[in-house]
Amino acid sequence: MFRYFPTNYVWNLSVDLAIEMGARIGEIEAMCAPLQEAARQPDAEGTAAFRATWADMADKLCSLAAEDEMRGRLLSAGAKYKRAASYLLTCERLQAHGAPGRMALYQRFLEIFQRGLALSGDDCERVEIPYEGKVISGLYVPARNVQGPAPVLVQLNGLDSTKEMKYLVGLPAWLAERGVASLVIDQPGTGEALRLHSMTARYDAEHWASRVVDWLEQRADVDAARIACEGVSLGGYYCPRVVAMEPRFCAGVVWGANHDWRDVQKRRLEKEGDFPVPHYWKHVCWVWGAKDVDDFMRIAEDVHLDGVVEKIRVPFLVTHGEKDSQIPLKWAQRTYDQLVNSPKRELKIFTEREGGVQHASFDNSINAGHYIADWVAETLGARTRH
Repeated sequence: MFRYFPTNYVWNLSVDLAIEMGARIGEIEAMCAPLQEAARQPDAEGTAAFRATWADMADKLCSLAAEDEMRGRLLSAGAKYKRAASYLLTCERLQAHGAPGRMALYQRFLEIFQRGLALSGDDCERVEIPYEGKVISGLYVPARNVQGPAPVLVQLNGLDSTKEMKYLVGLPAWLAERGVASLVIDQPGTGEALRLHSMTARYDAEHWASRVVDWLEQRADVDAARIACEGVSLGGYYCPRVVAMEPRFCAGVVWGANHDWRDVQKRRLEKEGDFPVPHYWKHVCWVWGAKDVDDFMRIAEDVHLDGVVEKIRVPFLVTHGEKDSQIPLKWAQRTYDQLVNSPKRELKIFTEREGGVQHASFDNSINAGHYIADWVAETLGARTRH
């Protein structure tokens, strides 16, 4: 794990995620060098300083991208806009719920990200799936070099990630070259669903996941018999849940197991384990629609997989980082042990040898991501070679 700030796990997590999304080390240095003292301050003061330097870098990149556009250098402009968007997302996710200017920052991030996609020529379509009178937004990335309908992997966020973060880290691109399409969504409790539509998380995730499958079945370029699901971090709870409860999913993968999230919350109340974001308790109350921590803890009692995983009757891959400091390794073993009815179950622990030992491999995602992409391709009848 790259530790720019020796005393601040949450900021190091953010920096590492930015690197996985394509940040440049020189820009990381320019943004973080002024923040050493701020990293030791309380959340409110520290995150304001973090936002200032990262948003300033995004502004500079947008200015440079505009100059590229004026000269007709659209590919260069697109790359800068996407990197600027990743920096805006990085500082936005650290802000407290309701922090002044947070919504405007998020809206600007969305606009710049879409501008970056368009100018870069990325084969990535923004989609909207009807749900409860609102929409679940997503990014659809088609499979490459496939004749006829292709298999697809639905990809779910964790507690505080977004569809754009998952897209930029690279799994959709790695799958596309293997002949597998991707639908990366902001499910309720994350991204646009939470910020723009006030759709909070729910433990019975199959309620929204079934609508996603309904939508995919209507696409001519999707093989409805080969719709699989992946979840990262808290998605390590959502994914097994939806695969168990929605029989149209043909396989599942968790990138970081999360078998008993209720227990993790109890441990966090006792100050065990690392938090993924500042203002943690306010954040989880926002995500789950709880009025206070006591209400949240009541809701969290349902967020576990005991009695659920046994219902999975399709291939399933459980992955976990050997040194995950957020979710104990024992929960990956528990998920695997309960997959007694899966015809093809596998537990893969990422070690120092291949990297990706931290939570959801945020410290080094590429080897872990390729492992997952290969397993998905093999399981869905796609390819692992040209």
